[in-house]
Amino acid sequence: AALVLAAVILAGAFPASAAPLNTEDPDLGLDCVSAILMEADTGTVLYEMNADEALPPASVTKVMTLLLVMEAIDRGVMDYDTVLTTSTRASKMGGSQIYLKEGEQMSVDELLKSLTVASANDAAVALAEHLCGSEEAFVAKMNERAKQLGMENTNFENTNGLDDTTVNHVTSARDIALMSCELLKHDLIYNYTTIWMDTIRDGAFGLTNTNRLIRFYKGATGLKTGSTSKAKFCISASAERDGLGLVAVIMGSPTRDVRNAAAASLLDFGFANYAFLQKESEAQAGIPVKGGVKNTLSTVSEGFSQVIDKGADKKLTAETVLPESVAAPVKKGDKIGEIIYKTDGVELGRADIVADEDIEKISFFTLLPRMFKTMIGAKRG
Repeated sequence: AALVLAAVILAGAFPASAAPLNTEDPDLGLDCVSAILMEADTGTVLYEMNADEALPPASVTKVMTLLLVMEAIDRGVMDYDTVLTTSTRASKMGGSQIYLKEGEQMSVDELLKSLTVASANDAAVALAEHLCGSEEAFVAKMNERAKQLGMENTNFENTNGLDDTTVNHVTSARDIALMSCELLKHDLIYNYTTIWMDTIRDGAFGLTNTNRLIRFYKGATGLKTGSTSKAKFCISASAERDGLGLVAVIMGSPTRDVRNAAAASLLDFGFANYAFLQKESEAQAGIPVKGGVKNTLSTVSEGFSQVIDKGADKKLTAETVLPESVAAPVKKGDKIGEIIYKTDGVELGRADIVADEDIEKISFFTLLPRMFKTMIGAKRG
C-alpha cells in the first residue's frame, strides 16, 4: 500500500500559472505568412499560425550554422581562439558580409561575432569550410541535424540563406523554433546574440546587430534576422523574463519594422499569459528497507519543469507518494515513488522520486554479526 506523505499547497513556491494550458489561439493580427511561439526549455507551443509551411528563411538559416559550430566547439574540434584562413569562395560571398579577403586570418570568436551580430555570409562559409572541408559537406550535416531535431519541412542548400540561385532552400516557422531552442541550450551563444554594437579587426570594423529587438525589447536574448526578396522579412526572436524563455518566429513579413513589431507582439502575448514552473531535484523522506544491509533508504526527487498559464500558482499543490517500505536490493536511480503536481485539482505532471544510493540484500554473513551484536547487547542489558 502506498503511503501519501505530503500534500502541500505551494502558494508562492513557483511562478504564477495554471493547468491545463489555455490553447485557444487569439487573433494577434500578425502581418506575416507564418508564425510560432515556443517555450525554449520544454518546446511547448504557445501560439502558431501556418507554422508548417515550407518557406525561404533567408539568413535565419544561420541558426543551424551556428548550432553546428557550437556543437563542434563542445566536442573540442575547435575553440574560440582557433584562427581560420579565408578561402577564395568565402571571400566572394555577397549580401551581408565583413568583407573577408582571400587568405585573411580571423579567430572563431570574431567570426562568430560577425555571424550573429552582422549576419556575415562570408563568416558563415569560412566556419563551414573549416569544419567540413567544403560548404557542401557542411550543408549535408545541416540537413542531417535537421532530421535529428524533427524538422520535417526543411531543406538547406547553403549555410547563409542567400536564395538568388537556390532551388529549394526552405524551412518552416516550427522548424526554425526547434533549431533555435536547441541553439539556446549553448549558454555561450548569448555572449554573441546579445551584443548590440561591437567591433572586429582590433576595432577597425564596426558591427551593429541586425536584430533591433536586442536594444529595444525588454529581456531580448537573440537570435537571428533575415531578409531577401523571396523570403521577405523573417526573424527568430528569443527573450527571457522571470525564468520564462520564449522563441518567437516570424516569416514572410512585408517590412523590417512590421516583422519586428510582429515578433514583439508574439513575445508580449507569451509573457502576459504564461509562466515557467520549475522544481529542482531535492532530498525526500527516507524509506524503511526490508532485508537490506541498511535499514533506511535515502531518496531524491527528480527535477520538474512545465509551462503553465499565468496566475494560478495559488492553486498549485504537490502530493508526495511513497511506499511504506521497499525490499532490498535497491539500485541508485530506481524509481521509488513520485510527486504529483496539480493546479486547481487538475494534474499538471509528475516527477519521479528515486533511490539516492545502492542497498544490497543482507546475506547470512552480514546477518550473523548483527545477531551476535544484538545478543551481546541483550545480555548486558
